[in-house]
Amino acid sequence: MVNWTGVYPALTTKFHSNGDLDLAAFELNLNAQVEAGIDGIILGGSLGEASTLLLAEKMELLHKAKSITDIPVIINVAESDQREAIKVAQTAQENGADGLMALPPMMYKSTDRETASWFTNIAKSTDLPIMIYNNPVDYKIEVTIPIMEELMKQSNVKAIKESTRDVSNISRLKSAFGDDLKVSCGVDTLALESILMGADGWVAGLVCAFPRETVAIYRLALAGRIAEAVDIHRWFLPILELDINPQLVQNIKLAEVMTGIGTEHVRAPRLILAGAERERVIQILKDGLASRPVLPDYLNLA
Repeated sequence: MVNWTGVYPALTTKFHSNGDLDLAAFELNLNAQVEAGIDGIILGGSLGEASTLLLAEKMELLHKAKSITDIPVIINVAESDQREAIKVAQTAQENGADGLMALPPMMYKSTDRETASWFTNIAKSTDLPIMIYNNPVDYKIEVTIPIMEELMKQSNVKAIKESTRDVSNISRLKSAFGDDLKVSCGVDTLALESILMGADGWVAGLVCAFPRETVAIYRLALAGRIAEAVDIHRWFLPILELDINPQLVQNIKLAEVMTGIGTEHVRAPRLILAGAERERVIQILKDGLASRPVLPDYLNLA
């Protein structure tokens, strides 16, 4: 069962150099996530190169994940056509997914009425619990409080991934919906502030390369050990900023390589980093790895 609390990595999709899925690398990374104490995973998200994945490949990753772990597995719905979005939702349910994360329509800036209709139709098509992804910075569509009021009429709309970059929106959502709506931070650099403002979870990106540090920040903050969480977050911040970048997929995959739990291969139109930008990212990661903090026993906090 999905309770939409805790750390949910938006996993990268691992590929071989020829572009085929690399399930061995996927398993290596997923095991590292589970051992670090994550609470669920999201497959086929933006960080997972959703636009390049076939539905059959998403299901292959789902089956592989379910064979490895019993943590909740969430499938991302990021389509441009309502029929395709519903097909993904229903296929995910048929194949054993535990929940869905739904994006607004891609390639078209929908009106508020259209946005509400889009999400409502997805919710009506499945019994799976749904997290709504609110990211007006990247997708130019904001899921406002009035839209969420409409969506909350659907009993399976349970959570929102909050990526407006406005930490105050955590409080607005909590004031409007209380515990009926679980709120997760979707911006790595703002996660600690969001948790302290009442966010229930963290849909994380750099967790793909640094799972233990990510979970430690979340659990320390919940336990009231704020100073320790702040210290880790300050060390982590230059690395976390690699998530708020158009090349976040390439950045995070390079980080996975440097921490030994991933591969760098991407699918076109993306290319792996090169030149001065590659050297800049490598230096940030080298600096971070050279001063990587010793973590407390965060898995056994009171």
